[in-house]
Amino acid sequence: MLRDLCQVKRLFVLVPSVLALLVAGSGVQAQITLRPSQDQAATGNPTQGSSRRPRPVSRGVSPAAPLSGSALQGSASRSLTPPVLSRSEFREPVRTVSVDREYEFQQLQEEADALERQLGLVRRIVKFASPSIVHIEATKKADPGKGFASSRIEEAGAGVIVNLRGIPHVLTNRHVIYPADISSIRIELNDGRQLRATNIWTDPSTDVAVMRLSQRSELVAARLGNSDHMEIGDFVLAVGSPFGLSHSVTYGILSAKGRRNLELGSKEIEIQDFFQTDAAINPGNSGGPLLNLRGQVVAINTAIASNSGGNEGIGFSIPINLAVLVAEQLISRGKLLRSYLGVQLENAFDVATANRLGLSSAEGALVKSIIPNSPAYRAGIRVGDVIVEFNGVKIENDGHLVKTVGLTPVGQQVSMLIYRDGSPSRLSTVLDSSPDQ
Repeated sequence: MLRDLCQVKRLFVLVPSVLALLVAGSGVQAQITLRPSQDQAATGNPTQGSSRRPRPVSRGVSPAAPLSGSALQGSASRSLTPPVLSRSEFREPVRTVSVDREYEFQQLQEEADALERQLGLVRRIVKFASPSIVHIEATKKADPGKGFASSRIEEAGAGVIVNLRGIPHVLTNRHVIYPADISSIRIELNDGRQLRATNIWTDPSTDVAVMRLSQRSELVAARLGNSDHMEIGDFVLAVGSPFGLSHSVTYGILSAKGRRNLELGSKEIEIQDFFQTDAAINPGNSGGPLLNLRGQVVAINTAIASNSGGNEGIGFSIPINLAVLVAEQLISRGKLLRSYLGVQLENAFDVATANRLGLSSAEGALVKSIIPNSPAYRAGIRVGDVIVEFNGVKIENDGHLVKTVGLTPVGQQVSMLIYRDGSPSRLSTVLDSSPDQ
């Protein structure tokens, strides 16, 4: 019995010390707040995700600090009495959601600033080119047929001011203004000023038109690029008046080059060498410029391929080198003086036919007939010959040969590389003027 009492006495002596050690091991915390860890604080990175809880920071006595006996007893006495929490203190730990969102917002701002610096170039291109682009409205007479009175239609398009022979002219498409009278054509700048044309020239074979302006001062001419340097994938902007909405801007890339043999609304467009673009082009964009990233005009928007009549991502533009060449001849001669070879070509020239003729590919133009006393006849070209090179230019197809011959100066002697029965041969001739001019 006495031994049992002694054991009880020793137990009561050990209880305060044990309780004090338990309290010292757990520490005293008034509140838990999610904070970044020391590594995160050093790097400036916030807590990533709400599922990872940062290391709690105690506002009480540090567990690593040694405690005196009085401190142990004080801690033990306080731990024996549970603290009473108010309603405001009895809540879930505060999460740093606002800190995470602020960081995400800052990241968005930095990325948006970088993108806007790049997109700012587009704004500068449009601002630079806009004074040179005009809105065109032409009132035309339409003949509905026998027994019906003629009607008047309004056609809207666009154009670009260019310096030709030192004089400002408006370059546009023929189908925008033809056959309107010169007095019924209205030209408007982006600042609202009205211009008047004094002379008009058009060419049906290329759909190019040029108008001389009565006002020559305070006009800003466009900068012209070199369309021969354009490559597929180059960024481009199209400016025009789709559905009468003047100076509308769209953008895209150059989708293809050398589009020929297109069945356009007018069968008169014989010389074709179009750029293709996915920049949105709609009715009314005709005659407007296609711009490169330097703000230079590289083509004149002309046509679209569409089942609905609106943009479907396939638009066609006349390369500016071709358009200017035609415009300069129209101004100096009144018409485009086209050269003439005197052959009819097979537009169904395919790989099977090429292989039968001893060629590995269908590049070139296959001759199916020859006009007597023509330059081709004098050169000795025969039916079945394949013209693969003309005047130093590698011929891609029949449309390419028509364009290349037509734009070669009349009276120039040219050389040709042909394949006859699978063997190459060199021929030469002097080009005549087209008899239908």
